[in-house]
Amino acid sequence: QVQLVESGGGLVQAGGSLRLSCAASGSIFSINTMGWYRQAPGKQRELVAQIISGGITNYADSVKGRFTISRDNAKNTVYLQMNSLKPEDTAVYYCNVVATSGSNPVWLRYWGQGTQVTVSS
Repeated sequence: QVQLVESGGGLVQAGGSLRLSCAASGSIFSINTMGWYRQAPGKQRELVAQIISGGITNYADSVKGRFTISRDNAKNTVYLQMNSLKPEDTAVYYCNVVATSGSNPVWLRYWGQGTQVTVSS
């Protein structure tokens, strides 16, 4: 089983920055994709950014040039540096990991509990 613990959310003014972190723990065997999704009130959950083992990244058009995703494989941790934040970035941000565990060789998707990001205008 894999557990994800997120941190770094909060309240910030428009134009400000926040850095989210997500640490994966448990009986991890291998991690493929690590990423961040977000869900604003009344909207569907959407992909913000993801990074695949090997370093290939993918971003939502709405955050390109403002957000940067990175990972530390030694720490099983993924980061999301968010700059030039806008009120429309306000949402609950969820960490997402695709991994295999020691007890299950099947690739499974795991979710964090979510962290609130609020950007005031």
